[in-house]
Amino acid sequence: MKKTIAIALLLICLITHAQSVRKYSNEFMNIGVDAAALGMSNAVTAFTGDVNSGYWNPAGLLKIEDSEASLMHASYFANIAQYDYAAYAKKIDDRSAWGVSLIRFGVDDILNTTQLIDSEGNIDYNRISLFSTADYGFTLSYARRPTLIEGLQYGVNAKIIRRVIGEFASSWGFGFDFGLQYESSDWRYGIMLRDITTTYNVWAIDEDKYEEIRDAVAGQNQEPPESTEITLPKAQLGIAKKFDFHYDYTLLAAVNLNMQFARTNDVFASDAVSIDPALGLEFGYTDLVFLRAGVGNFQNVEQIDGSRKVNFQPNIGLGFKYKGIQVDYALTDLGDQSAALYSNIFSVKVDLSIFR
Repeated sequence: MKKTIAIALLLICLITHAQSVRKYSNEFMNIGVDAAALGMSNAVTAFTGDVNSGYWNPAGLLKIEDSEASLMHASYFANIAQYDYAAYAKKIDDRSAWGVSLIRFGVDDILNTTQLIDSEGNIDYNRISLFSTADYGFTLSYARRPTLIEGLQYGVNAKIIRRVIGEFASSWGFGFDFGLQYESSDWRYGIMLRDITTTYNVWAIDEDKYEEIRDAVAGQNQEPPESTEITLPKAQLGIAKKFDFHYDYTLLAAVNLNMQFARTNDVFASDAVSIDPALGLEFGYTDLVFLRAGVGNFQNVEQIDGSRKVNFQPNIGLGFKYKGIQVDYALTDLGDQSAALYSNIFSVKVDLSIFR
């Protein structure tokens, strides 16, 4: 049982501990939204053009005709973690649009066994309590089309991050994203710069709770974790083209290069930048039925014998659109090529002008 308490203490310290700069920070904001995009392995930077553009590339909000809303729910790790997303966007005029979105990634009803053993060494199950940990991302987006360059549009996100770990610790963070899209001769290009100013999180740790946890494990002298955390910038470059066949059939092909400015396990990695490519395809019929597929998350994984193998994550998806209502489904990590478990993801998008 002492091992259980030690593991709980270690997990809490790992979650709240932060150096001045971390390679992985606020990772829940990188999972992605919208089953249509996830079915194409997130390779949507260049062509995204609906309410979900506030997440993928805010420049795409300008393609909204009036106003739209979107909802998504997904379960991860055998339903242990719940991931929810909601968004709304509206066109202001012919050259501007705005949007707002909220993401929640949480694990609820976690057993807190740090006080399981009383001061006399007895196990008392009545001392077990429950707590939740949740991450929230609130994004306000604005998009604009300049008059000087035809086919160019840009957008910016202002993000507020809220992270809560029961009564033990919580943090606030703030950051910006910037996106561009350009269309020429049926080719579409996109750039998305995430956390361009770095996203700065400040943690507040309940000292009393921290002392209770530390005292629960005899012989431990754990120093309090750092209270600041910085999310480094990331960049996504995209290119896409849509092909029409016999008026009724379309094929959308898109490629993304997802870059981090640090060495990671991405298939192309260096000390300066690491690149993870992604490819997505969408086959459409009369703008009514869509079949999607994608592959991405190419990672170098070290095997037991010391050799290295490239793992990747394939995805597939379906979509149906009728009178302004679109329902999408994605099955991610098809074939178990990566370390993550597959997930069934559903989302719905509504053109709110149909209610007028």
